[in-house]
Amino acid sequence: MTIARNKVQFQKGLSEAEFDELYGTEERCHAELARLRWPDGFECPDCGSPGHCMVKRGVRLLFQCNACRKQTSVKAGTIFASSKLPLRLWFKAMHLVTQSKKGISSIELGRRLGVTQTTAWTMKHKLAQVMIERNGAKRFNGNVQMDDAYIGGERSGKRGRGAPGKTPFVVAVATTEDGKPDQIILRRVIGFRKVAIGKFASTALTGDANVVTDALACFTAVTTAGCTHTQIQTGGGAQAAKTPAFKWVNTVLETSSRLWSEPTGPCTQNTCRDISPNSNIGSTVDTASKQ
Repeated sequence: MTIARNKVQFQKGLSEAEFDELYGTEERCHAELARLRWPDGFECPDCGSPGHCMVKRGVRLLFQCNACRKQTSVKAGTIFASSKLPLRLWFKAMHLVTQSKKGISSIELGRRLGVTQTTAWTMKHKLAQVMIERNGAKRFNGNVQMDDAYIGGERSGKRGRGAPGKTPFVVAVATTEDGKPDQIILRRVIGFRKVAIGKFASTALTGDANVVTDALACFTAVTTAGCTHTQIQTGGGAQAAKTPAFKWVNTVLETSSRLWSEPTGPCTQNTCRDISPNSNIGSTVDTASKQ
């Protein structure tokens, strides 16, 4: 019996050798960032003139406008602006963070880049923040799977929904017409109440969305965005995570549990926070086993 390969899992990516060939030097990274920032050629941020010359100030390479003499760095206004690290390390970090299926810890990232764990942690979280902000205005249409989730370590006292130390999140996965995952939104909410879910729906969904959720009462508020809503009774326990209608949203939660199993700062603590695929159970994970 031959088992078919998962086309998504085995799709060709950019190898590290290919990456180094494209972006292995500071000059190549600088040229690529300039191309992305000014796709039609340099334009002075003050006067808009395209004419310029290159000026070197120590290790910094600046664009100087021929009209107004304004000097501009290609890194100005980006997450690289205040960093003393070379662009090639930032590019390498972006490649490693985005290409790792199970995520990469700040310790491993630091080893691969040749920087400290603290520096790697800062780079990783700056990149994550940029991705969050970029996706902030994203709105889904078509078929959408949604579920609730919590992030938070285990603490004494109340367990499950409403337990102290747990942060509620809503996860939405837009799928293609043939049922494949297309786009993902993970967004923190104030709680699993209709007001919070309605606010999420108004900023994340369009009226053309067909939303599928479990039977949690607050999810009925997604209709405030004008979309179609279907609720499915899944029950509880591990079996609920196997419901076919929630295949991709559960996959996202499972993957996110690995990505968020990361120290919340420099490695001075023995535990980190993990998200539960069952959406209501937080667990404390030994960072030594994760790193």
